[in-house]
Amino acid sequence: MLQRLSFGLVVALSLGLAGCVHSPQQLDPTPRLNETVAPVGQGQPVVVRVVDGRPSQTLGTRGGLYAETSAVNVPGARLMPKLQEQVEAGVRLMGFTPSPNAYNAPQMTVTLAELKYQSPKEGLYVTEADIAATFRVEVQGPTQRYTGRYGASLNQRFGMAPNEQTNTQLVSDVLSDALTRMFRDQAIGQTLAR
Repeated sequence: MLQRLSFGLVVALSLGLAGCVHSPQQLDPTPRLNETVAPVGQGQPVVVRVVDGRPSQTLGTRGGLYAETSAVNVPGARLMPKLQEQVEAGVRLMGFTPSPNAYNAPQMTVTLAELKYQSPKEGLYVTEADIAATFRVEVQGPTQRYTGRYGASLNQRFGMAPNEQTNTQLVSDVLSDALTRMFRDQAIGQTLAR
């Protein structure tokens, strides 16, 4: 009887602890340019490149008791085409025509330099996360060169550990904010037009 009771206790404890374990999350964010852009171009071709400059596709972990099992990943193979699409949309809104093979055309290279997700390491439960994104842009216009960095961050508190859908939306929001800040910089369009 005692053996059955202790075995049942071990099983119950194991199941209870398993509930604290977070498996890795593969996020598939969809960044969006959130506002209109002042047109400065007149349909000139621009070569647009989007590059993944992150040191890793792992953004960080969600913390908690088993932080090492709770990695948050965003594969570049899925994210980069979406970013390329949004950057090209922004270039069109500025009045230019994205042209991958235009000879001697101005160039705009956008690098995703950083994408981070951090939760406090102490404590058993995930209660908050800091999410940040940084883009670096290099513009080579007809007569000028311009570089800039644009970032966005978010501190989000949780009542319970966030699922993949919630984290995907949060990362999408931060990427969208950083992308929108980049296109607010009028010097980009002016450099492409000169």
